[in-house]
Amino acid sequence: MDQILEFTGNNTMLVVLLMISFFVLIFSELRRKASGLVAVEPIAAVALINNDGVVLDLRSNEAFSRGHIVNAKNIPFDELDAHKSKLEKFKDKPIVAVCDAGMTSNRAVATLRASGFESAYGLKGGMTAWGQAGMPVVTAKKTKSKA
Repeated sequence: MDQILEFTGNNTMLVVLLMISFFVLIFSELRRKASGLVAVEPIAAVALINNDGVVLDLRSNEAFSRGHIVNAKNIPFDELDAHKSKLEKFKDKPIVAVCDAGMTSNRAVATLRASGFESAYGLKGGMTAWGQAGMPVVTAKKTKSKA
């Protein structure tokens, strides 16, 4: 205990910076939880998809055609408000919103939850994290040949 007090006395600035970073971390986590935004890891997203979930790809049509999650619905984020009526039939199912890195999907989840979609989630890290986790990706060329 004496060593801790001695270290604190000798390194006051380090201890203050440690305390500030600790409180910032706690505050940001509490704020994220309170806002209702829920981001799921790729493995958790697979579980939601397997439970009759729907994947909503918010990227552009070009990015979607380069590679997307199997059976994903492509509605670019800019067009989300105009196409909410298409999503009404999925209101009782989990919706996993996907973008490139996970930032746009958080905004989409907030919009969907405000519209009454209780089970809307964002893919943490987006398609980047999906690919890094080694999850399957389908290209538009493959999708067209299956159809």
